[in-house]
Amino acid sequence: MQEPYAIIFDCDGTLADTMPPHYEAWVATIAPLGVSFSEDRFYAMGGWPSQQVSQWVVQEFGLDVDPTQLTHDKEACFEQMLHRVQAVEPVLAIARQERGRRPLAVATGGMRRICEGILTHLGCLDWFDAVVCCEDVTRHKPHPDIFLEAARRLGVSPTQCVAYEDTNPGIESARGAGMHVIDVRTLYTPRRVSG
Repeated sequence: MQEPYAIIFDCDGTLADTMPPHYEAWVATIAPLGVSFSEDRFYAMGGWPSQQVSQWVVQEFGLDVDPTQLTHDKEACFEQMLHRVQAVEPVLAIARQERGRRPLAVATGGMRRICEGILTHLGCLDWFDAVVCCEDVTRHKPHPDIFLEAARRLGVSPTQCVAYEDTNPGIESARGAGMHVIDVRTLYTPRRVSG
């Protein structure tokens, strides 16, 4: 690929090492319901919006709870942990270097309030020309919609974009949009709660 015109970053696990606190928030939220799932299972759901994880939890464990309320409770718990979120420094360094030089966007399966809170915490929210979140598309990763929408908002052809992603569904999404993809897992090993 020639040098990209625009760069699109996932947020969770790509710009920010949020997966451990997200997992801890899920554990804390569903433990009172008498259920749990492994960290490996959680990482396999990387790129899923919280609402989709909630629906899976309710269905998987046969719970009599509202998935929307479960999502709300989990996100509120995560927000209490926001101060613990660390940067994925090799990726944030690329965004820092490229801001103002070429169009930058975020394309995340996360909720806008949470994503903007993370980016504000890292001090980089204003680096991005567009932030596309789960509320902005109907179909989520691994469908290409969120990356296509990010390119549209930047006014750039998807084929002129490079995407940074850390999950298989996210990589599939960006490739499906016609973008060149950098797998962040080749640059950085995310922390695990279980060590």
